[in-house]
Amino acid sequence: MSVTSFVGRVLFASIFLLSAWQEFSDYGTDGGSAAKTLAPKLHIFSKHVAERTGFEVPEFETKAAVAAAVAMKGVGGLLFIAGSSLGAYLLLLHQLIFIPILHDFYNYDPSKQEFNPIFIKFTQNLALFGGLLFFIGMKNSIPRRQLKKKPHKKQL
Repeated sequence: MSVTSFVGRVLFASIFLLSAWQEFSDYGTDGGSAAKTLAPKLHIFSKHVAERTGFEVPEFETKAAVAAAVAMKGVGGLLFIAGSSLGAYLLLLHQLIFIPILHDFYNYDPSKQEFNPIFIKFTQNLALFGGLLFFIGMKNSIPRRQLKKKPHKKQL
């Protein structure tokens, strides 16, 4: 069971690790193509949040957000492979922050052609989010092994 669990964690985390490696390799001085993709979506998301809630999203450099995403995916993925809940929480935080920004299907008309690919990516990332919640739930529901063995009762 432990080998199967380990292989499953490696395969699951590979999505995040390969993505982090690709973004890291492409980062350069301007944040790479990830920053170019994120910048307009982040602007739209910030505007959307400000209109709906009245809360102004603070200004920050897009390449800093990409660096944070790479760090969360890289460190979180490695810790997840090791079976750490902290890794799962980092990946969960990454998904919670970036899913609604990157896969903004809510900004598109459902009858338009560009809606479907964005919505599919959104639901795929939502499934990853669910998998992380499942991992955390299972990790917390399994009782910790006792460090000390209980002494056997001597029979008379």
